[in-house]
Amino acid sequence: MTSTQQGHPGMLPARPGLRLWSTLLQMAALGTFGMVFISVLAAWFAAGVALTFLLGFGLILLTGLLYVVFGTARMEVRRVADLYRLQVPDLYWIRQQAPGFGAWVRSLLKNLGHGRMWAAFGSFAVSCFLGTTMLGGLEWMIRLSITSFAPLTESESISGPFGLTVPASDAPWMFLVAILGAALAVGMIFLHRVITVSIVGTSALQTELTERVRTTTVQREGAMRAAELERTRIERDLHDGVQPRLVSVAMTLGLAHQQIDTDPQQAKALVAEAHASTKSAITELRQLTRGIYASVLDDRGLDAALSAIAGRSHIPVQLDVQLAGRYPRHAEAAVYFAIAEALTNAAKHSRASSCRVTVRERTGENAQRTLWARIEDNGTGGARITPGGGLDGITNRVAAAGGTFTLDSPQGGPTALEVSVPCAS
Repeated sequence: MTSTQQGHPGMLPARPGLRLWSTLLQMAALGTFGMVFISVLAAWFAAGVALTFLLGFGLILLTGLLYVVFGTARMEVRRVADLYRLQVPDLYWIRQQAPGFGAWVRSLLKNLGHGRMWAAFGSFAVSCFLGTTMLGGLEWMIRLSITSFAPLTESESISGPFGLTVPASDAPWMFLVAILGAALAVGMIFLHRVITVSIVGTSALQTELTERVRTTTVQREGAMRAAELERTRIERDLHDGVQPRLVSVAMTLGLAHQQIDTDPQQAKALVAEAHASTKSAITELRQLTRGIYASVLDDRGLDAALSAIAGRSHIPVQLDVQLAGRYPRHAEAAVYFAIAEALTNAAKHSRASSCRVTVRERTGENAQRTLWARIEDNGTGGARITPGGGLDGITNRVAAAGGTFTLDSPQGGPTALEVSVPCAS
C-alpha cells in the first residue's frame, strides 16, 4: 500500500498549501450553498412524511429523497478522499438480489440502514455548518479590519459585522478582534479536516472490517457445508455403487474357489465375471475421485477440463470459453465443479435438449479479477435450491471460494446459472 501521512492511516501525501486553499474554497462553497441544500432536504422530508397518509404519495417523495441523500453521501466520500488523499473505497448502492418489486423494496430498506451512507451524509452536514462558521469568521476579519481605521474618518460610529455598531473610539481595538476572526476561520478549516477524515475514514474502515468478517463467516460456513455434502456424497456412492460390486466380486471368487477342482470350466467363468466386475469397480472409483478433484485441472487447465465434461455430457453442450492463461487452483476448481454439477442436474431433471456454457474473465470492483461462468439450458425450468441437493452443493462450493451464485429458473424454462469467483490467491 502507498505510504501514509502522519495523523491518519490511509492518508497519502499531498502539497499542504494547495490542500489548504482547496479546503478553503470547498468550505466557502458548502457554507454558501450547503445549508440551503440541507434546508431543502429537510422540507422535502417533512413534505414526504406529511403526504404519506395521502394515498401513499409521500412514500414516493421519501424514496426519491433516499436516492438524493445517497448521491450526496457518495459525493462527500469522494470529496473528502480526493481532498485529503485518503485510501477509502467508494460508496456503492446495495443492489437488489433478484428481479421483482419485493426485491427492490428490500434493497431500499437495506440502503436505508446503510450506516456508512448516513455517516458520510453527516460529514456533509457538519462541513456545511463549519463552512458557514468559517465565512462568518472571514467576515469578522475583513469588516473589523476596515472598522479599525475608523479614527481616520470623521464618523462617530462604524457599522461592524452582523449588524453591530462600533463606536469610533473603540475602533482600534477591533483590529485585535479581526485577528480572532481570522483565527476562527483557520480553526474551522483544520476542524473540518479532523472531523471529516475521522468520519469518512473510520466509517470506511469499519465497513471494510465488517464486510471481511461477514465474507469470512460465509466462506467458512460454505466450506463446512460443502465438505459435509461431499462426505455424504462419497459415502452414498461407495455404499450404493462400489461397495456392493466389491462384495459381489468377493462372493464370485469364493464360488470359483469352491468349484476350481470339481468344475474348472465353471470356475473360469466365475473368475472372468469377477474380473469384469473388478474393472467396473475401478471405473466407478475413477469417476468418484474425479468428482472430488479433476486431475486434468492441474495438468491442462480449466478449458481442457470443461472440454472433457462437455464430451461426457448426455446433453449436447455448446462450450464458449475465452480465458487468458491459468488461474488460482481454488477458483478453477469452484467453477469446474459448478459447471459439472449444473450439467449433471440438467441431464437428470430438466429434460433439456441443449445446453450452453460460457466462461470469461471479468474485472470487478477495485480492479479485482474474477472467473465468471454462465450455464443455460432449454429445459422445463423450476429448479430450486434444496438442502443437500446439487444446487446446494454449488452454492456452498462457490461461497467457500468467496464467490457468488445466482439462479434464474422460472416454470417452463429456461434455466440459467451464473457463477462468479474471485481470482485473488
